Amino acid sequence: MTVAALSARAGLAPLVLLVLLLAGSACSVGDETKGGRAWDTGAAAPTARTEVAAAAADSGRIYVSGGFVEGGASTGAVEIYDVEEDSWSAGPPLPLGLNHAMSTTLGGEVYVVGGYRGPGLSNPSNRAFVLRDGAWEELEPMPEPRAAAGAASAGGLLLVVGGVGPNGLAESTLLWDPARESWAVAPGLAVPRQHLGVTALEGFVYAVGGRTGGVNTNLDDVERFEVASARWERLPDLPTARGGLAAAGGAGLVVAVGGEAEATFSKVEAFDVGRRRWRALPELPTPRHGLGVVTSGSKLYVVAGGVEPGLTFSSAVEVLDLRRPPR
Repeated sequence: MTVAALSARAGLAPLVLLVLLLAGSACSVGDETKGGRAWDTGAAAPTARTEVAAAAADSGRIYVSGGFVEGGASTGAVEIYDVEEDSWSAGPPLPLGLNHAMSTTLGGEVYVVGGYRGPGLSNPSNRAFVLRDGAWEELEPMPEPRAAAGAASAGGLLLVVGGVGPNGLAESTLLWDPARESWAVAPGLAVPRQHLGVTALEGFVYAVGGRTGGVNTNLDDVERFEVASARWERLPDLPTARGGLAAAGGAGLVVAVGGEAEATFSKVEAFDVGRRRWRALPELPTPRHGLGVVTSGSKLYVVAGGVEPGLTFSSAVEVLDLRRPPR
């Protein structure tokens, strides 16, 4: 029905009715974005935990590894979420308990590297593992220990970005070459930081936010790494400075989720790679830090994490389809 016909039925001038219709439409979009109704809820993880490592395999399964569990112990438990079945199963446990470890997939295989061995935030590890034939196989150790960093794969390499090394904030990027079965060292971030979000998209590795120390040192810096040139490039700043976040890439977007300061963050912000600008996505229904964030297909999955700053825990799984039109 046309605006003119509707206005005649309603007894309103066409221009007045058009303004009302547009206002109603805008309110509907705003409510959905603010209220989180765009998010779906998945089956809760078997174990509530925080400071986890997460990676999505090509099989449509998400591997959640390590982290702190209730009571404060570091766990080696691995739990696998099937995105099609919306169900969980137990995976082979890591050889040791870890928190603040890093995980990614490369060549169809799941890797877990580094992390703190504990107790608490102590004893960063240089150990690296790959899951093969249902068991964890240990790789050559990293050139130095790393924890609270990020991992991603691009150009046939696994990259470990930022984090804490043996002497404070790491100043180099570590690269694992599975063809040579060896590690190499590349330039580090222009702004060294820990508790950052790291992901790969379209051949680049992105480093988003992070912090230099406590939750009062959150940063808005964003950089991306080109493997071929081994160079970092500065990108537009993250709209909300945050550390303790995670990032994932999909649908042409680099998405920053979660984090903590005085409270945990519900804001979800996406960098549109083609337009080179940030925009807001629907807010996370369960704000968290130390969470796992991955993409599978067009969907963004957010798993576990601390619901309040510090040592808190969650088993929540929330899902956002990145194909939804922008605000």
